[in-house]
Parts: sequence; C-alpha cells; structure tokens
Amino acid sequence: MSDLIPSRDSDVGLATQEAKPQLKKPPLYKVILLNDDFTPMDFVVEILIEFFNMSLEKATQVMLQVHTQGVGVCGTYSKDVAETKVHMVNKYSRDHQHPLMCSMEKA
Repeated sequence: MSDLIPSRDSDVGLATQEAKPQLKKPPLYKVILLNDDFTPMDFVVEILIEFFNMSLEKATQVMLQVHTQGVGVCGTYSKDVAETKVHMVNKYSRDHQHPLMCSMEKA
C-alpha cells in the first residue's frame, strides 16, 4: 500500500536534471505597401497616419519611398498583428475605390 503514495519517491538516488524550455521569439513580419499608378499620394499618407500611427513627416517619407522605389515598409509586427493590418488597409482601400495593395513578408 505504501507504493501508492504519490509523495514518496521509489527511485531513491536517481539523478534527474530539469530541462529548461527552449523559448525563442516569434518571427516578425514587415507590412509593406506596393506602388500603383492610380492611388493618390495623400490617400497613402492618410493610411500611414491612420493605421500605422506615423507622423505626417514620416508618412510622407514612406509614401515617397513607395512612389519612387515601388514598395515601402510600414512597420514590423508579429504575424497576427501584421495580418490584421494588411486586411484592414486592403479593405479600407477597396471601400474607397483605390487599388492600393498592402502585403506582408517575413522580416
């Protein structure tokens, strides 16, 4: 009956080593805007201010990068946050009849 008591260790002298969990940071994703020939620059600036909390100056810089280089990084986020921002920006663009595309890629 004494073998059924959970607090008792029947393996006396057994050396055990506690394993430390192998934790690593989750991967991050860049949210990017892609250039098109139809979306007005002020609409892009509006999106950057509204959805990415940029100042007017920073939003203008990113908008010009999108315009001149074809792509601009809006921010780097966890996967869930990046997916949500991409969805919100794309929906907002469509709701306002603009073809602006937002996407994400691994950072």
